[in-house]
Amino acid sequence: MSKSGNGGGGARRAGTGGSAAARARLRRGANRAAAAARADTGGALPPGARPAQSSAAPDAAAPAGARGRPGRPFPGGPRALPETPGRAGPGSAPGPGGTAGGSLFDVVKVAIAILDTAGRVALWSPAAEELLGWPNELLVGRRIDELIPDEDQVLRIRAAIQDTLRNGRWSGPAELRDREGVPVLVDARISLLVDGDGNPFLQVNLSEAAAVRAVERDLAVRDALFEQSPLGIAILDTELRYTAVNRTLAEMNGAAPEDHVGRTTGETLPERAADEITAIQRQVLATGEPVIDVTLASPVTARSGYRSISYSRMTDRSGRVLGISGTVMDVTERYRAVAKVEHARRRLSLLNEFGSRVGDLLDASRIAQELASAVVPRLTDHAAVILLQAVAHGDDLPRHGHDRRTSLLQLGTASVQDGPEVEVMLRRGARITFAEDSACGRVLRTGVPELLSGADQLSDITYAGDPKMQAAYDLGVHSMLVVPLRARGIVIGLLLVSRAGYREGFDRDDLAFTVELADRAGSSLDNARLYARERTAALTLQRTLLPQQVPQPTGVEVAYRYVPGSSGTEVGGDWFDVIPLPGDRTALVVGDVMGHGLRAAATMGRLRTAVRVLAALDLPPDVLLRHVHELADDLAQGPDEALLATCVYAVFDPATATLTVAKAGHIPPVLVVPGEESDGPTRTGGPLLGGVGRILELPSGAPLGVGGVPFEAVELKIPEGSLLALCTDGLVESRDKDLDVGLGRLVTVLQEPYASIQAACEAVLGTMEQGREPDDVALLLARLGHGQAGTPTAGWTLPAEPTAVSRARRLVRATLAEWGVEQLTDTAELLVSELVTNAVRYASAPIGVRLTLGETLLVEISDPLPDPPRERHAAEADEGGRGLELVARLALHWGARAEGMGKVVWFEQALPGTPGAE
Repeated sequence: MSKSGNGGGGARRAGTGGSAAARARLRRGANRAAAAARADTGGALPPGARPAQSSAAPDAAAPAGARGRPGRPFPGGPRALPETPGRAGPGSAPGPGGTAGGSLFDVVKVAIAILDTAGRVALWSPAAEELLGWPNELLVGRRIDELIPDEDQVLRIRAAIQDTLRNGRWSGPAELRDREGVPVLVDARISLLVDGDGNPFLQVNLSEAAAVRAVERDLAVRDALFEQSPLGIAILDTELRYTAVNRTLAEMNGAAPEDHVGRTTGETLPERAADEITAIQRQVLATGEPVIDVTLASPVTARSGYRSISYSRMTDRSGRVLGISGTVMDVTERYRAVAKVEHARRRLSLLNEFGSRVGDLLDASRIAQELASAVVPRLTDHAAVILLQAVAHGDDLPRHGHDRRTSLLQLGTASVQDGPEVEVMLRRGARITFAEDSACGRVLRTGVPELLSGADQLSDITYAGDPKMQAAYDLGVHSMLVVPLRARGIVIGLLLVSRAGYREGFDRDDLAFTVELADRAGSSLDNARLYARERTAALTLQRTLLPQQVPQPTGVEVAYRYVPGSSGTEVGGDWFDVIPLPGDRTALVVGDVMGHGLRAAATMGRLRTAVRVLAALDLPPDVLLRHVHELADDLAQGPDEALLATCVYAVFDPATATLTVAKAGHIPPVLVVPGEESDGPTRTGGPLLGGVGRILELPSGAPLGVGGVPFEAVELKIPEGSLLALCTDGLVESRDKDLDVGLGRLVTVLQEPYASIQAACEAVLGTMEQGREPDDVALLLARLGHGQAGTPTAGWTLPAEPTAVSRARRLVRATLAEWGVEQLTDTAELLVSELVTNAVRYASAPIGVRLTLGETLLVEISDPLPDPPRERHAAEADEGGRGLELVARLALHWGARAEGMGKVVWFEQALPGTPGAE
């Protein structure tokens, strides 16, 4: 017989209870197969596994539930074998030295079986038991055909065995039946083994086909993702050495894939780029926290730019750390696009920020400084704003072209550093000159911006030997923009920005942006110029319409202050006035026209003129306000706008120490009366001793132009040395406080002692709050006395009888002789006789006569009749009507005023040796 035949027959005989020698050879062969299986699986057989068993008791069956499956008898009859001690089922915990999963063999289990040439089982491994559920005790000695569900599979397996005996190996799919009778599709690999005696055996490796296909599919997907991915992929071990990289990452790093394996990132990339990446890798390996989408600059390799890196830690199924995996994506285009958008956003933000900073500014100097500060350091290192002097001062723009004679001022400067060179180059307020053919001269003349780079071009910026350019060289300036500031097509100045040191030079985008910024600034600067011009005109008009000289009448010491509104608003219509009246009386006026600007100032002037004209008529305060109100339509700013103004009008008579006050919607006056501890009235120009202040309670009256509320006057007896304060609401009003708070503060300040009335004015202005409304302020303080000391005064009350005329003449003659002014006697007697005669003729109550010798001789005749005298021209045949005509011709001044329920007719005579005495 041939060797193969003997082997085959021997095997079959051994399977059916042949000779002992044949069985021994089978055991030896099975042991060698088991050893080969151990070597093939990389370790010893699991505890409880053993080589081929004896075929005695071939019909024995395993107990129910053995090896983790329900008991089922082997085909052919119920047989059972006790479970072998030390054998563990598939679900049991591993023995000593075992692992609880974590290997590829836990995913794809490889079952080992040893067959003889007849297809009988000589060895059945625990993995095979777990795969199909058949225990070793039930299968050893039986043909493998009995596990095949149909005849076609039986024939195919037999053919595979024969093919293996001829060729040494066979592989392919097969279908076996598990212990439950369920078909299991497996991948089978059969190899021919020969023992030391030359007896052949078959080693069968079985794997569940579904698991193998899943692993193959996963490996294919892995290969496709790893090699074909547009992302760079790297696998690193626990020592952070590359174990695999794909070609994409190798191209990014500029090194072949094999040059990465076994090396760290620090050994692969340049040191500066590797340090940051290595730090991230160590962090991920140590903490397990992934790092996702960190953008870094690419190392200086074949593909520079920007990269997004992500790293995560890898572990096996048992949780053992295997290393880290990383993906690298080239995001250069994305980064540059985002950077470009961010660059545009920052510049738009700069434009918006500059617009908000100068939006409410109306001062060219402040706007120039804000422009210089806005571009440093975000756009440039040094900046200067140079303006025409006309823009800075609010003058008209020149109509001719600019040349070297054009007056320029450097009003805005900013720099990233300080030092003497910066002071030379960027001195604020300096006068600037350029050569006409220089870069600045060309831009100023043509309005075309210029970009200058390099020493040759920068030397052309101003004129040869300019110390500012030497300072720029010392500061390292290498790039400069000269941009015109324009308004309505006219160049009104220049914006000069420069970069120094290692900063990148300007480009065309920078030039376009700077031009846009300069155009916005030019509009704001021109608005400020126009506002300054209108404000200057309004202030000039307002100052012209206000009192140029304020008199100091008898018995009254006056101090005043006028503060125009802040630069954030236009001038208003506030005014004050001090009007001397006959009889040493004084009218004190403060008013406020609603609105601002030239029209309000003009209306204020007209209203002040109307008050002065009516005051000359010596009208009572309430009557004067009523007449002014009746003129409201003529005094209004325009035909479609009504006059709306407030006013307070006070008349002080030092002879009688009375103050008569009326107001039209104005804030009330404040009166400070000297305290009891005062030593007496102080002389004019002396200190204020302080006192007790109060707000005068007056009928409010309606503002002028409103009407509907009658004007009422209040008469007060004033102690000598009292201080009267009249002001406009700009002094006491604020945005967040009530008017009473401001008035109370004014009272508190005026109650204090001061060195003079002028010092009191300054103290009041010093209390104005910073948060007050930016309105004009008019303040008028008047210290009220009882006339000049030593002023001769005489007065009498006469009955309304004919004898009163002669008596009045005698009294006047005697008094003037006593005062030493006999030169005035004839005229005074004549005029007193005429006025007393008129009073006696029409009055039925006592008549008053009063003489006051001051700078002039004042004679006052009072009677209870309210109707004023009317001058008329008498005809030649008329017997009367010449009294007032004589008074008008012979007196220096004359007039009539209401007083109480009656009137006073007065006249003045110049003293000898004074103007008008002739």
